[in-house]
Amino acid sequence: MRRVSWKVSTAVWGVAAAGALAGMSMQHSARVVDAAGATQKTPYVSWTTYGGSNSDSQYSALKQINRTNATQLQQVWFYPSGNNGFRYGSNPLVIDGVMYVYGKDNNVVALDAVTGKEVWVYDTHKPRLISHRGMTYWENKDRSDRRIIFSMNNELHEIDARTGKDVATFGDNGMVDLRQGLGRKPEGLRQVQSNTPGRVFENLYITGSATGEEYESPPGDLRAFDVVTGKLVWQFHTVPHPGEMGYDTWPKDAYKYVGGTNNWGEFSIDEKRGIVYFPLGSPTYDFYGADRHGANLFSDCLLALDARTGKYIWHFQTTHHDLWDYDLETGPKLMTIQHDGKPVDVVVQAGKNGFVYVFDRTNGKPIWPIEERPVPKSDVPGEESWPTQPFPTHVPPFARQKFTTDMVNPYITDPAERETIKKQIEQARQEGIFTPPSLGTTMETPGNNGGGNWGSGAIDPATNTFYVVSKDAPSLLHLEAKPPKRQVAGPPETQGYVVYMQNCQACHGAQRQGQPPAIPSLDHIVERVGEDRVRSAVKNGMPPMPAFTDLDDSDIVHLLAYLKAPEKANLAPDMLARLMAPPAKTAALGPGGTRYWTGYGYMNSKDGLAAISPPWSSLTAYDMNKGDIKWTIPLGEVKELVAKGIRNTGSYWPRGGAVVTAGGLIVVGTRSDSKLHIYDKDTGKQIAEYELPGGPEGIPTLYEVNGREYIAMSARASSDKVVGDTPVVGAAADTSATQTQGYYVFALPEKK
Repeated sequence: MRRVSWKVSTAVWGVAAAGALAGMSMQHSARVVDAAGATQKTPYVSWTTYGGSNSDSQYSALKQINRTNATQLQQVWFYPSGNNGFRYGSNPLVIDGVMYVYGKDNNVVALDAVTGKEVWVYDTHKPRLISHRGMTYWENKDRSDRRIIFSMNNELHEIDARTGKDVATFGDNGMVDLRQGLGRKPEGLRQVQSNTPGRVFENLYITGSATGEEYESPPGDLRAFDVVTGKLVWQFHTVPHPGEMGYDTWPKDAYKYVGGTNNWGEFSIDEKRGIVYFPLGSPTYDFYGADRHGANLFSDCLLALDARTGKYIWHFQTTHHDLWDYDLETGPKLMTIQHDGKPVDVVVQAGKNGFVYVFDRTNGKPIWPIEERPVPKSDVPGEESWPTQPFPTHVPPFARQKFTTDMVNPYITDPAERETIKKQIEQARQEGIFTPPSLGTTMETPGNNGGGNWGSGAIDPATNTFYVVSKDAPSLLHLEAKPPKRQVAGPPETQGYVVYMQNCQACHGAQRQGQPPAIPSLDHIVERVGEDRVRSAVKNGMPPMPAFTDLDDSDIVHLLAYLKAPEKANLAPDMLARLMAPPAKTAALGPGGTRYWTGYGYMNSKDGLAAISPPWSSLTAYDMNKGDIKWTIPLGEVKELVAKGIRNTGSYWPRGGAVVTAGGLIVVGTRSDSKLHIYDKDTGKQIAEYELPGGPEGIPTLYEVNGREYIAMSARASSDKVVGDTPVVGAAADTSATQTQGYYVFALPEKK
């Protein structure tokens, strides 16, 4: 059980709604509990579900705040979450005038949505993992039972929404172990739960998973649990088992060792039809697939399942045999467009590769043709890249899909560095977005962390406009044989140096410099964030970093020793070369054989900005009746460049997305300029901007209490240098004077 502290609250409990979702049938539940609020009298006016609705629309029908008054907003309260709290933004829920957030140490907190005062605090005891992007709400028909659902430490938890107490009748004394039932030994599964909350549909809690990016990661099964009892209702194997559809698109028994193929971003539900739409990610390992020859269903698919039973309805695979980490993770948007003179219910999916895919919601038929085209072949030993890939032919892409020498960032101050980047571009293999990784270097644009990401999409159902936040982040991939685990005699720092070079330097660099903003510098990392956080990141992963399951406790102890005192490591270069050498004899490729790997290859300048020219992020509006782009604008700026008079660059690597409103607005936060931006939804023209002490990330929440409309935005800890910074932790994070991470809430001035 967890400890709950009580606060005085002025909140009034009223009417609220629950979310919705579901998905190949393995098990069935006899218990049915209806959720009140599954049908709202007025859609899109509440925020009881992540993204605003089970259709994941990121749309609000509220219009008190509109084009005429958006410049008059005032910050009405701020709730600090501690500068070592959630990562990459959180989307609060609001029910009956109460807001549910993650607070200090990732505790679950209920706040008065008008004042920001605490109602109750649920002590999670500093979990190593938590679904930091948000939580889920459910209530029964007569509202006598109301629950908050969230994941932590690979467990699903439920607490009473009114009291903050554990629901002890759920699962095993209030929790369900998400590592169970995946066909692997639970104790060996370090990373299963998703950082994105699941959804509720009728009596079901439906969820995806975040399984890590390494070889032999856990499988990404889609699951639904009885929301009252915690019992598993259905389970869909995204890497098919014998006899299941798609099994022949993998090697025999691939389900026993292949991981990933998971839903770690958003998903959506057509509540009227009872269909859940899952965008799925790549299989592991992301960049090399000699142990998974074939097209690899259901990786990189938009997958439609029956929400009540999990039975298959249709799928479309956007990348066959993924070698680029082209996850689908932006929430599928449900729209009704005018096509060929008649209304058609569609689902719109944005990809990391910059493409927009549009399908008939009922059968998966593309609204506009998608062609299979030949693509380059892999030259890596044992690899069998797929010969063709699907290309949308009508809807134009929203991101750049190539990086040429004339596109190098002109604001890089060192001419020699610009020339170095140009040479990298010239020497890299670059034959389109499906150029496979090689033993040389391969250019990937918009990059494995570019294009559309979680939270990126939003819609306006009144005008059939689809909006997507995207980023251009080219990557240079370079596969090499991963050296076998080898040890060396010497002090802990030297042994830790070997661990670091064999496992960490591909991404963080030989000098621990990192690749900001996604991959931080590791200089003084233990001092900055503490041993526990580093140990947890290595053992359990921390997006985009995978869990290193082959490192034991002594390896991690040595690694910590090196990171605390790298100057004490002493190893002759020839000895390091021998330790880093590939296997003397190449083992059979596949499970247990030679493993090729690469860093993510983010192309940044020395100052931490992108190597490519701006805009680094953009906001694009599509007229989905026509499939045409209406307009594109740079999204935000970078404060260090603004200080030099350099504007309209786009924010650098935003996390999250926008909300569109009936008041004619687009509301979105960008971290690299620490601003909440408000744009005109029809033209893209900026109406207002508000600078925050913290760096906004995530999806805004729009809600109304007692006739007053509010905008809530989560923000991470601030820093003098936005690009590549590390949040403040420890004692400094506990003083109110330094707390900038938390929830900023705005409203129009009250009328007197």
